[in-house]
Amino acid sequence: MSSSTLQETAHNGISAVEQRAVISLASLYALRMLGLFMVLPVMMIEGQKLEGATPQLLGLAMGVYGLTQALLQIPAGTLSDRFGRKPIIIGGLLIFALGSLIAASADSVYGVILGRALQGGGAIASAIMALVTDMTREENRMKAMASIGASIGLSFSVALVLGPWLAGLGGLSLIFGLTGVLALLGVLITVFVIPTPPALPHRDASAVLSEVGIQLRNTRLWPLNLGIFLLHALMVAIFISIPGQLLKLELPAEHHSWLYLPVLLSAFVLMVPFIIVAEKRRKMKSVVITGAAVIALSLFGMSAASELWHWVVLLLLYFWGFNLMEASLPSWLSKIAPAGAKGSAMGIYSSMQFLGAFAGGSLGGWLMSQYGSSALFVGLGALMVLWALLMSQSAAPQHLTSVRLESADGCSEQQLAQLMALTGVSEVSLLASEGAIYLKVSADAFDRTQALAIIHSTGEEHGSQR
Repeated sequence: MSSSTLQETAHNGISAVEQRAVISLASLYALRMLGLFMVLPVMMIEGQKLEGATPQLLGLAMGVYGLTQALLQIPAGTLSDRFGRKPIIIGGLLIFALGSLIAASADSVYGVILGRALQGGGAIASAIMALVTDMTREENRMKAMASIGASIGLSFSVALVLGPWLAGLGGLSLIFGLTGVLALLGVLITVFVIPTPPALPHRDASAVLSEVGIQLRNTRLWPLNLGIFLLHALMVAIFISIPGQLLKLELPAEHHSWLYLPVLLSAFVLMVPFIIVAEKRRKMKSVVITGAAVIALSLFGMSAASELWHWVVLLLLYFWGFNLMEASLPSWLSKIAPAGAKGSAMGIYSSMQFLGAFAGGSLGGWLMSQYGSSALFVGLGALMVLWALLMSQSAAPQHLTSVRLESADGCSEQQLAQLMALTGVSEVSLLASEGAIYLKVSADAFDRTQALAIIHSTGEEHGSQR
């Protein structure tokens, strides 16, 4: 899909092809994440029926998908550059469906652990996000990414509500069986609905192995990498304890959905104005630290909660803070990732996210069994406070975006200097092997026409964005 193809379908705004791509990819991502998340609120209850179940092993079963996902995330994205996005996505979904089938038929906790590990082995997140970049123009990409982010948040919310209800109908077997069906549905969406991507991916779309090594040493990115690691470690770890706490307060497992539903809806509504403030008024650092403080406060409160209404209030605070951070951290990272390195930076970030889920499940189960729920919540809250202190020392991000201009014949040093001197440009990087120039710019001040005129001045064709 070229820029000219997009322009044929729409002169302004998002094109029909882009719209179809974004909707189908958001649906695909949501189906997969729904399958991963539905077990979180029920594993510690329903999993006790499995042979060999212990809190440590059930915690591992909850989080082990994160280990395999993290290990394969960047390699899968790189393979999608070589063999195409769709084959990697289809292969990953089939592996995910196989893992779901194994978990659904398992009688022991070890079978569920194996199935969950295979689910994570279907590591398609990087290929999906790369495909979003391939299929959208720069001016529509932030909207596309926001749509994907919204689908993840929605799938998480639906999973927490749907999981307890499905467990009441058929236990873990029903949940894992439905998960496998959703994965196969994702294969059909990939084959018949998602548009065919362009043949030449670029560095904003996926990780480049040589660049990954460089970005691993980029100290500006590590506070954000640690933040998403911790956020998803908490997400898994708290559900090792919360379902049992609600049972002690005589709220039956099949009714947990009715607690999660209003809490999640309210948390989402509370999040929206803060995200607007973060982006429009450029207060992202303040909003992120606020989210961390709210999460820490809720965790400390959970350590002493003794009434059902306590849990309603504390879960509302927790998910409010969680939503603030989940939405803000990737936006922050995209603003500070070097020109031509966003795909690699996001690959590392996503791997840390899934490693966090693994750590939260495996270590959370051990901590609760050794020291109890109160110690678990206090320890998690203390970690969030430490991270907030780290972030307070980080510079607030400039509100920059990435721009890619094609330059098949390259550019001279003088032209690169002219590009760098343009209003709104903060960084320029020439990738001769790709025939492209990457810039970090202030969208409000950058004039694309001027940049293209500089490139065109050598007789080259005008650059175009992908």
